[in-house]
Amino acid sequence: MYLRHTTVRKNGKVHRYWRLVRSVRVGRRVIQQTVAHLGELDERGRLEARALGRHLIGAPEHAQLFDDGSEHLTVPVRLKGVAIERSRRFGDVYLALALWRGIGLDALCERLLPVGEERVAWAKTAAVLVAARLCEPSSELHIAEDWYRRTALSDLLQLGDEEITKDRLYRGLDHLLAHKAALEAHLSQRCGELFAIENEVLLYDVTSTYFEGQAEANPQAQRGYSRDHRPDCKQVLIALVVTFDGFPLGYEVFAGNTHDARTLQTIVATMEARHGMLGRVWITDRGMASAENLAWLRQTGRRYIIGAPKSELRKFGSALADGDGWRTVQDGVEVKLTRHPETEETVILCRSADRRSKEKAMHDKFSARIEAALERLAARVARAKKRLDPAPVNRQIGRILQQNQRAAARFIIVLEPDSCPAGFRVCVTCNTAFDDWAALSEGAYLLRSNITDWSDQQLWKAYIQLTQAEAAFHIHKDQLKVRPIWHQREDRVQAHILVCFLAFVLWKSLEMWQQRAGLGNSPRTILEEARAHSVARRRAADRDTRPDPLALRHPTRPRSGRTPGPPRHYPPEAHAPRRTRVAGFRTQRLILLVRTKV
Repeated sequence: MYLRHTTVRKNGKVHRYWRLVRSVRVGRRVIQQTVAHLGELDERGRLEARALGRHLIGAPEHAQLFDDGSEHLTVPVRLKGVAIERSRRFGDVYLALALWRGIGLDALCERLLPVGEERVAWAKTAAVLVAARLCEPSSELHIAEDWYRRTALSDLLQLGDEEITKDRLYRGLDHLLAHKAALEAHLSQRCGELFAIENEVLLYDVTSTYFEGQAEANPQAQRGYSRDHRPDCKQVLIALVVTFDGFPLGYEVFAGNTHDARTLQTIVATMEARHGMLGRVWITDRGMASAENLAWLRQTGRRYIIGAPKSELRKFGSALADGDGWRTVQDGVEVKLTRHPETEETVILCRSADRRSKEKAMHDKFSARIEAALERLAARVARAKKRLDPAPVNRQIGRILQQNQRAAARFIIVLEPDSCPAGFRVCVTCNTAFDDWAALSEGAYLLRSNITDWSDQQLWKAYIQLTQAEAAFHIHKDQLKVRPIWHQREDRVQAHILVCFLAFVLWKSLEMWQQRAGLGNSPRTILEEARAHSVARRRAADRDTRPDPLALRHPTRPRSGRTPGPPRHYPPEAHAPRRTRVAGFRTQRLILLVRTKV
């Protein structure tokens, strides 16, 4: 079943009347039998008629990634009138929507955000927000006025350019935020099914992100310790929980002046209320290792592995000096198990050759700075022509030591009375105890745990996985642009962080599918490669001078290249076949893999 048209010229105009026909065998002949008269149709009407014909005969439509779905018509056109217009990015947003649907967020949002009287479904607005954060992180104003109009989302989501405005995106943030807990619960279940993720071992870490502006309407915006080196800006604290494989499980937002240790109990109680507490093992860094937190974890029966402050190493100086009991768990890394003298916890003493070299280099660097500064100060005092007040000199010494704290304890500095014009001289001696302890403790650190049925290697490797949480923060800040925050209201800030969290879920899902497909582990490479694929509209003027030019949508093809071939004067049989590389191969293969998982 297919389309046929009849051309009629009337009053100087050309009219095409379309009809739906089918082939019917009558005896030995095959004739075309008219099924329906359709009249004059534009491009959209012809596509709908074609789909109707397929539906009537029961033939399924096979949608392909680069199939524009247009009819194969032969129409004479004027070559000078051919133009390409409305070129739009297609590949990266298509991949983002494939991931969005692959982990079931489209169906979940349609259920959580039911359609009401609004012109645009809130579920589609949420998809636009998260896809934009994954493909080109920017503000809602930039999405509405620039980015959305440059992508093919209007065709993929059936939303016109004028229907995506900044106000609608802001409202979409408000609607999405109300379902944060349901989104986290769904992601935990769905991604466990897709990737066989286990959440018995949870990695927990904290970071900060700062504001541009005063943020006076947000009580959580406070000044505190800034991981972004922006103490001049207000900030909020983000506490993130990821699985052993680095998949995000949930997060919470705290005021910017909250100490890390004060977030632990809240996060543990929240995550266990959503995902259960049986058999959980919590792994976190030394910022959470307060005496109150450790006592609470032990009393409530929760298992943990926590890094301890460097100062606690002095309690285990004899164990560090003892050469027995050390075991190599990795090249350059040794561990040793012992018991805490006060709490009977398992203490894992660790020492790393690379870390030792780094800390020794830092000590040497700051020691050289202190020595050079003190030499200049001593020379200035010795050149003095009159008596000096020792108070300003002591303040100068304090500033030198404060700027080089890592090696400050190595020096003993005294202003000794002297017969010189200044009345005193700067006397500097080295503290041998510092050098002895540095030689023993450089490269060493310790972990505390109440787990008794794991080996030293298992405990150390579990703690090292904490780098997965650090990598998650790195992606949030560098790839998804969670900072700086331009919103001022508390609810909008929370919604902004939620959108970044959902975009990171898509990022991590893409990374896991890449690894399983043997396509590397760099989602940004795939997204950049997919971005090269676009769709454009080709307009051509008909030779029959019809009033409306023919307009067809066409996707671009992945660029392809061949390896340099043999010289022409060589016989072709003397060379191996040349290999062809298609630049978009990885993207197509990955998209097909994602679609099969939906």
